[in-house]
Amino acid sequence: MAQNERKQNVIMTRLRAFFAFWYDFVIGDDWHVAVGVVVALAATYGISRTGAPAWWLVPFAVALLLPYSLWRVIRPSPEVTTAKGAKEPDLARVSGEDWTGE
Repeated sequence: MAQNERKQNVIMTRLRAFFAFWYDFVIGDDWHVAVGVVVALAATYGISRTGAPAWWLVPFAVALLLPYSLWRVIRPSPEVTTAKGAKEPDLARVSGEDWTGE
């Protein structure tokens, strides 16, 4: 009985690790791009069902999504004015955390 439970635990651990990898790979990097790719693939499927050529849609989507993704990473960080009037970077945006500044 214990050996069967151990085998199930190993299987569940491996399944969890497998799905955690794919979640981090697809969604964790930039969920905007992941959604854009899914929308492009769905639109490609929809267009191909009509008989019209749809091969161009995914490369077009990638050509739009790649610069958008890069822009999101390299855009300048906005500054926040403190109570004393000093300007400092918005740490909440830079770190991605919910920072109240208090």
